[in-house]
Amino acid sequence: MEELNSSMVTFNSSAQPGDPSPASWVSIKLVSVVVVSFCFLLGVPGNIAVIILKPNWQHLSNLSQSLMLNLAISDLICLLPLPLWIYTFLKGWTLGLVACKLLTYIMYCSLYSSLLTVTLLSVQRYLQVVHLQKIFDRAGRRRLLVLLWLVTMILSIPALVVRQVIEHQHGTDCHFKYSSQSQQVAVMLTETLTGLFAISVVAFSYIGLHRKVNQAAFFNNPQMTWLVTSITVTFFVLWIPYHITNVLSVAAILLKNETFLKFCMDSWYTVSAMVFLISCLNPILYAFASRKMCTVC
Repeated sequence: MEELNSSMVTFNSSAQPGDPSPASWVSIKLVSVVVVSFCFLLGVPGNIAVIILKPNWQHLSNLSQSLMLNLAISDLICLLPLPLWIYTFLKGWTLGLVACKLLTYIMYCSLYSSLLTVTLLSVQRYLQVVHLQKIFDRAGRRRLLVLLWLVTMILSIPALVVRQVIEHQHGTDCHFKYSSQSQQVAVMLTETLTGLFAISVVAFSYIGLHRKVNQAAFFNNPQMTWLVTSITVTFFVLWIPYHITNVLSVAAILLKNETFLKFCMDSWYTVSAMVFLISCLNPILYAFASRKMCTVC
């Protein structure tokens, strides 16, 4: 989620031993800007189209419709500020501390909301197909969405607290500044454990769904297999590198290994930018492909 800031921040404004060289910094910027720009150009129209057109939703359950609408809104909120992030990433942060904290908090809320919504979608589909259970009436759906956003707001508080405007050897950025190593490790581990828990739930749900679908002749078709597999693989491929980098960063801090720390830093921008690919692929995987799931949702 730290897509537009240096990954390992010292506890003062001096240059870090692990800062990337000017040449590698340019390469890191180029890769990140290309990936994030692609996400914006593809994801914003896609999510707007999902919100307006609601493709193939007439056959979905009310809960599925609510969750997919929430997913599209969350992804759109995440993607819309990307041009501003790209500009300040290239030119330096000039918008002040309040804007830095507020935009970061909104970004984290939207990413957590997207993550938790995908998790709930996977659980709901698993329960309906495998256990033939329909869950939540209209009031229950509203309470579920309120609870989802309440959890995302709570999970995003650490980013609001530790985000600062920092000057470093490459310019001025809006990124994290921790008061201690303990605070940094705690924030990163909390974020990683939350993400890994969500990924595990998604994997369990779709693996169980895949097995159930394959047992029924009516559902045993290549399109269904492709969709379930693509959802699971995409979720893993785009989230796992980020959390692995988080774990490696924590290890580098605890071991005080500067070489390892530099490797994590050089990898951070790319794996963080990859997270935004989820927000532009979600409309394709969950909305426009929902016609393949309509009979089971």
